[in-house]
Amino acid sequence: MKPFILPFFLLVLGLNNLTAQEIAPTLPTPGMPTAPILSAEPIQALDKAAEQAQRELFEAAEKGNATNAAPATPVTNGPVVITTDRKTTFATPKMEDPASWPKDSERKLAVMEVSFGGAVETVMFELYPNDAPMTVSNFMDNCETGSYNGLAFHRAIENFLVQTGDPLTADEGARDRWGTGGESKTIPAEIKRAHRKGSVAMGRRSDKVNPGRKSNGYQFYFSLGNYGSMDGKYTVFGQVVSGIETLEKVAKMPVDSNDCPIARIEIKSLKVIDHKGPLYASEQRTNSDGRKYSKPTAAKGFVERFLERVW
Repeated sequence: MKPFILPFFLLVLGLNNLTAQEIAPTLPTPGMPTAPILSAEPIQALDKAAEQAQRELFEAAEKGNATNAAPATPVTNGPVVITTDRKTTFATPKMEDPASWPKDSERKLAVMEVSFGGAVETVMFELYPNDAPMTVSNFMDNCETGSYNGLAFHRAIENFLVQTGDPLTADEGARDRWGTGGESKTIPAEIKRAHRKGSVAMGRRSDKVNPGRKSNGYQFYFSLGNYGSMDGKYTVFGQVVSGIETLEKVAKMPVDSNDCPIARIEIKSLKVIDHKGPLYASEQRTNSDGRKYSKPTAAKGFVERFLERVW
C-alpha cells in the first residue's frame, strides 16, 4: 500500500465512527411529541426541518378536512369516516358537554392552575382510568406527591401541542436539558384512544430506542388539534373539558430554537378530584370552543371558598 493511502484510509474510518456516535443516540423520529435531546447544531437543524415539514403536513390535512368534510353523526370517541365521490375524509367527533353529565355519574377530574404573564388560569381535564388504568394511576400518584407543582411548560407549538411535566424544568439553570427528564420511571403503553383537540397524552421516547412505546413516567402533553397520524403511537389518558383557550395562549408564546417558551410558564398546582354530576358553566366569557366551567368545590382552596361566601 502506498504511504499516503494508509493515513487517508484511517482518517475516513475515524470520521465515520465519530458521525455514528454523535447521531445515532440523539436523532429522534421526526414529528414526535417528546422534545428532542440537545446535540450538535447540524442535528438540531435537521430535526427542526423534519418537524416543520411534519407540522405543515398536519396543518394542510386539517385545513383540507375543514373545507371538504361533509356532516357526520357524532361518536363518543374516534373519527367518523366519510366517503364521497372525490375522497375519504375524517370528521371530528362532537365533544360531550360537561354540563350534561348525568347527576349520578362519577369522574376523575384533574384541575391544573397555570401561571404565566402575571395571571393564573385554570385548565380542567377528565381522566380515563378504564382505558388507561396504569397511566392514570401513575399520574394521580404524581399529583398526590406534588411532583408537577412548579414545573414549566418546556414545549409549545402553535396549533399542534404544548408539553410539560419534565422534573428538570424545576431548575431554570438546567434549561438546556429540559425535555429529557423523567426517564427514570416508565409506564407500559395503553394505547386505545384517538388524538383529538384537547386530548391529554403521555410523552415517550422514539420507537428506535423504545419499541414497546412505553410512556415517560412524568411528561405529558395536550393536543391542540385532531391528529390521526399520532393515533396508535401514544397513550391518551384524558380530555380537556375547560380551559383549552389557556393552552392555546401558551402555544402562541415566543419560543427558542427548541420550541421552549422563552418566558417561564409553569404549573402552579395540579390535583385530581372525584367529581360527581355535571360541571356548571361559569359567568366568564365564552369563546368558539364553548363555555367555561366553574371549578368544583372540592378543587377550590380555602381563600376561594371564603370569598364566595363573602361576596
